[in-house]
Amino acid sequence: MTHSTSWAIAPLLGFAGLMATASPLNSAPIPNVPTSSETPQQLAQVTSVSQLSDVQPTDWAFQALQSLVERYGCIAGYPDGTFRGNNFMTRYEFAAGLNACLDQIVAIVGGGDGLDAGDLATIRRLQEEFAAELATLRGRVDGLEARTSELEANQFSATTQLRGEVAFVLADAWGGDGISDGDSDNDVQTIFANRGRLNLVSSFTGRDRLHTRLQFGNLGNSFADEMNTNEGRFAFDGDSGNSLNLNRLHYVFPATDTLQVTLMANAGGHQFYNDTFNPGLEAGGGATGALSRFGERNPIYRSGLGGVGVGLRQRLGDSLELSLGYLARGGNTPEEGAGLFNGNYSALGQLVVEPSDRLKFGLTYIRAYDVSQGRRFGFGGTGTQLSNLSPAALAASSNLSQGQLTTAVSSHHYGVQALWDLSPRLRVGAWGGFTDARLIGLGDAEIWNYALTLSFPDLLLPGNFGALIVGAEPYLGRVDIPGTQDMENETPFHIEGLYKVQLSENITITPGFIWLLNPNQDADHDGAFIGTLRTTFSF
Repeated sequence: MTHSTSWAIAPLLGFAGLMATASPLNSAPIPNVPTSSETPQQLAQVTSVSQLSDVQPTDWAFQALQSLVERYGCIAGYPDGTFRGNNFMTRYEFAAGLNACLDQIVAIVGGGDGLDAGDLATIRRLQEEFAAELATLRGRVDGLEARTSELEANQFSATTQLRGEVAFVLADAWGGDGISDGDSDNDVQTIFANRGRLNLVSSFTGRDRLHTRLQFGNLGNSFADEMNTNEGRFAFDGDSGNSLNLNRLHYVFPATDTLQVTLMANAGGHQFYNDTFNPGLEAGGGATGALSRFGERNPIYRSGLGGVGVGLRQRLGDSLELSLGYLARGGNTPEEGAGLFNGNYSALGQLVVEPSDRLKFGLTYIRAYDVSQGRRFGFGGTGTQLSNLSPAALAASSNLSQGQLTTAVSSHHYGVQALWDLSPRLRVGAWGGFTDARLIGLGDAEIWNYALTLSFPDLLLPGNFGALIVGAEPYLGRVDIPGTQDMENETPFHIEGLYKVQLSENITITPGFIWLLNPNQDADHDGAFIGTLRTTFSF
């Protein structure tokens, strides 16, 4: 076998010019070796120079590059099919590439026996010239292997991260039941309130999470008392007096590679382990998503809110997911009519079908039971008084007393959800919910809710977010109780708009409004309008 210097050595003499690229090597860049300013990428070996889209036959180094690629196979390209021949490189990168080509040539010529003395001397000079760099590379690789072995043996230690959120809320409300009749005692005043969270997120294995949340605030129940309805309540209300309390204690861990388990020791909710189909608006009661509780998710997910329990989320392949959960309000109390299985409970099953990365559907079923005393049936601070089966509201439409209407409630909740990412800047969501409730010993009731959501990520500027929510909060569509008179059942519409402005990585300002039509499902009442300006600090 003979090989002339013209094609065996000449390409190598032009190698310094050809290797002026970030890392055109056959192997991945070696960590901790000085490299160019460009981030290294995984490169792919090419077998023909025509595979490199930015290399043209008119380039001055085309012939030499063609020999290195097609005869020696020691040149690689970037994943996007480019060579980037004008990029700068370091001596370390040159040494590694040169060594790869020399090894390839030696293999081709059968150990070097076919080379004449001059060619062999040239190769040896090149190897000697970069001997120091190659030795340094080998030493650093040995060091990396030792450090990798140490990391694998001690790959994780228990850690805790502190994440905080503080919101300042400027808000006012106009109209609605109770504040539209000119009674000065019921006039709503402009408020400036706050709500804060301190989240301690701990991990013991690297894959699990222990969530410990401390919370404070003074929003109370928003304007619910003044408007005599839970419609339009803020998603981030519920605290009063700025008293610091343990709001959440949950432990999340993977039982298998496809099964996630959530244990909820307090403040449990189906939304914590389950897909609620509302990204960008669902914030778990935080001050970074929707303005209202209704805008966060289908209200049926709020069944059993605040209890203790467990949630399971199981992947069933690339396009199916199954969630199961059980919550018990009063599950930590050993009294008669309480505990995990002898009091209030809410059991959920949900199947999610995701035919593509941009489209998914969900079917949800919840079986619940709420005892007559204590915290009774409801939709977690959303919906009309009648939809929450308020004894006072029902008594106003019947000849029964509030005491007679304070009964246990057995309920079946059915939900259907959908989410469609039309584009990176437009997301469409929708849900519908139906509740079949039985007032034990009295009769039945049917409750409905539905919504359409439009979300606009990066609206006007990167990082900003806009949304429009239109629907009907839970309302009582039909009730079958002896003695019940005509009931107001006009559909109570909810219209909500917001625009979140990302001032910096940690500060957002969100102006928005909530417009309630036919509040408390009574068209005789004026519509209610809530305006707010929310500033959220995250750290």
